[in-house]
Amino acid sequence: MSGPDEAHRRPDGVTDATVSALGKLSEALEAVEVARGHLYTFHRLSGTADLTLGDAVEELRDAGHAELADRIDRDLVGRNVIPARWTFQIVEAYDDEYYSVFKELERLARDRLVEGKRHLYEAEMKEDRRTDGLPGHEATPDEVDSGG
Repeated sequence: MSGPDEAHRRPDGVTDATVSALGKLSEALEAVEVARGHLYTFHRLSGTADLTLGDAVEELRDAGHAELADRIDRDLVGRNVIPARWTFQIVEAYDDEYYSVFKELERLARDRLVEGKRHLYEAEMKEDRRTDGLPGHEATPDEVDSGG
């Protein structure tokens, strides 16, 4: 059995409980990464909406609806999405106050407990679930590149 590459092998003395805990920490970080992506999507869509709203205001004016256009322009175009903040400020606060701390502490845990190695839980799961020697079940990319 070939097994995972060195970057994904458990260091000597590391327990199943530690690998499991780091796996959960990694899973939580993955959820944060997805949430961050959705936050950036929210940022982009909100910005697009505001720019499109500006176009709608101009078209309302051109169509002879100046009073309504003025109200929308005054009350909604450029409005904060939450008190005192546009979406870029929300994204920056999330990155600075939560995301960066999460990334730092996840990295610290890996550095202290498993020599900085990533995805040990998943690598061991792969090794447990794959069929050694079967095409499509190679342990590492090197096995494919070298013909198995």
